[in-house]
Amino acid sequence: MILRLLNFVVIGALVLAAAYVYRIKFDSTVQAEHLAKLRSEQRHERDRIAALRAEWGTLDNPARIEALANRFLQLKQIAPTQFDTLDRLPERPSDDSRAANDDPIAGLISTQQPLDSVTGSIPAPIPDAAPAAAPDVAPNAPPTVSPDATPDTSPSADEPVTPDVTESPDQ
Repeated sequence: MILRLLNFVVIGALVLAAAYVYRIKFDSTVQAEHLAKLRSEQRHERDRIAALRAEWGTLDNPARIEALANRFLQLKQIAPTQFDTLDRLPERPSDDSRAANDDPIAGLISTQQPLDSVTGSIPAPIPDAAPAAAPDVAPNAPPTVSPDATPDTSPSADEPVTPDVTESPDQ
């Protein structure tokens, strides 16, 4: 009797081992199919990347860009009068005035003096036929500054300093 019971236990263990091996084989088949699918997608993505690089090469062709610029943009040739000499550049602002501004480029733009000559493709303004006579000294006019002087953008002691804070209506 014990031998029969032992045979049934061994047969049961063999069935369980066969089921476990079948499960492992099935999982490995699923993983192999998944791997093959990923490799196929990777190959497909590499082909798409190669096609996009080829398209980028044709779109980035300088001859094509020049032809499109000539066709759609109304650009004019550069005239020698558009260039100026380096000695006509404005003086560099002092370190104090640059440190006072949070945005140095905005500080340079706000202190920029208007040029008396026109460059680029912007047409020159048409002067009025009869300019109005300007008073000698305006009561609240700022003092005149020579073009060689660097402007001082730091606030004076008697001027109130207002912080540059932008608030959104949500707050």
